[in-house]
Amino acid sequence: MDETGIVIRVDDRPEALPQDHWDALLAAQARPTPFMRLAYLRALHASGSATASTGWQPQFVSLWRGGALIAACPAWLKSHSYGEYVFDWAWADAYHRHGLSYYPKLLVAVPFTPVPGSRLLAVDDEARALLAQALRALARETAASSLHVLFGDPADQAALAAAGCSARAGVQFHWTAEGDADFTAFLARLHRDKRKKIQQEQRRVREAGVSFDIREGAAITGEDWDYFYRCYQQTYREHHSRPYLSRDFFARMAAEMPEHWLLFTAVREGERVATSLIVLDPARRAAFGRYWGATAHIPCLHFDACYYQPLAWCIAHGYKRFEGGAQGEHKMARGLMPTPTASSHWLAHPAFADAVNDFLAREGEAMAGYMDELNEHAPFKAKDAADAAS
Repeated sequence: MDETGIVIRVDDRPEALPQDHWDALLAAQARPTPFMRLAYLRALHASGSATASTGWQPQFVSLWRGGALIAACPAWLKSHSYGEYVFDWAWADAYHRHGLSYYPKLLVAVPFTPVPGSRLLAVDDEARALLAQALRALARETAASSLHVLFGDPADQAALAAAGCSARAGVQFHWTAEGDADFTAFLARLHRDKRKKIQQEQRRVREAGVSFDIREGAAITGEDWDYFYRCYQQTYREHHSRPYLSRDFFARMAAEMPEHWLLFTAVREGERVATSLIVLDPARRAAFGRYWGATAHIPCLHFDACYYQPLAWCIAHGYKRFEGGAQGEHKMARGLMPTPTASSHWLAHPAFADAVNDFLAREGEAMAGYMDELNEHAPFKAKDAADAAS
């Protein structure tokens, strides 16, 4: 406890924290997402997906005053940089070439989940500033080379900047509702070449005899989850890697957070051939494209399952936003527009901190130019492109 009466806790098990206190604090933030619910973070740990043995040592930080939770965040000591989607491999390599250790580093993020949202949960700006300072102190106490807070919201970024962190700019591609009555109306707003391309791709999928079965929440059966996980494994196998998430993680999600899941299953001649799993935030009418996989190769099926079917569903159900995940300029041609993201970074080594800050300044200028260039190539007709940018 410090002189203000605030108790700072660091827990190496997310199960040690009270779920009702955490989720109530999350709900009060500017940009809460389902991925920051304590049930989600606990499932990552309990399922063996994000643990010390996989390079994710939990160090959840919480601030308490008089028994009340006033600030908290999920933090991890990392022994690698996999599963983050904000790439610092070059920084780690530079440390190594100079005979220094970049790992462990202290990371505040949702493992394997590049979804922007509130990261430093707090009752007010003062508590958030104290949490940012506590993270800096924890980085020093654990001999971490650095502190990284990924995909935070503007309040997070402001608190971290005041605590000595530098900002890093990024970009993702998101769809936002423009009042379209249906998917056909959405297509009508696109430039002719983009519209025709999508129509051709969907026609190829139909001509291959594929239809879609759509199931939400508790309607997704255990057999559905088993097939989805087979597809999920296949995607990683094709990239010569191993899945980040275990089957047990998804079993826990089906049991504890069923309302947040939407599954598209592609069916041909009565047989499943592919799946696309979407995360829903019903309270905020937002959807997040997450996982895809197929057990048969069908041209254009990926685009239909991962973009066109979810977008049509979002429009039909009154959703306001669909986030397509990290990277991917090809998403613009499918109606997802560039959206800025940000992360915050602090390095303990003064010389490397200066070098990285210089790099981030130059990268930020380049990113601003890149965003301008992307917006000049918007897929919508002129009037809608201007509206979307406003």
